[in-house]
Amino acid sequence: MVLKVEEQDENRLDWLKWCIAAALLLAGLIGNHYYSAVSVPLRALGWVILMVAAGFVATKTQKGRWVVEFFRDSQMELRKVVWPTREETMQTTLVVGAMVVILALILWGLDGILVWLIGWLTGQHG
Repeated sequence: MVLKVEEQDENRLDWLKWCIAAALLLAGLIGNHYYSAVSVPLRALGWVILMVAAGFVATKTQKGRWVVEFFRDSQMELRKVVWPTREETMQTTLVVGAMVVILALILWGLDGILVWLIGWLTGQHG
């Protein structure tokens, strides 16, 4: 019960954390414009620092923790993937390419037949 109360208190402050993250990004925008005479690498470094700070604040919210957990789970699932070998990839690519060519020829032939049939039916052949 105590844990739920503490979690609710944290969730109530999420809006403040999101406001702080947005304020950091807004400060980056304003600072980038205000310090336009400063070299681009220094401004980019400032942007990176502010984005990291905003991201850190955002990860302290309930949604932010959910996103971090989602990426961790995705990374674990990605490790489980069995990737095809180069040979399997080449064979699959050749099969797909051959099917595309075959279907293109079939559609081209059907188009020709339909054009001829419609021309014959309307008396415009010839």
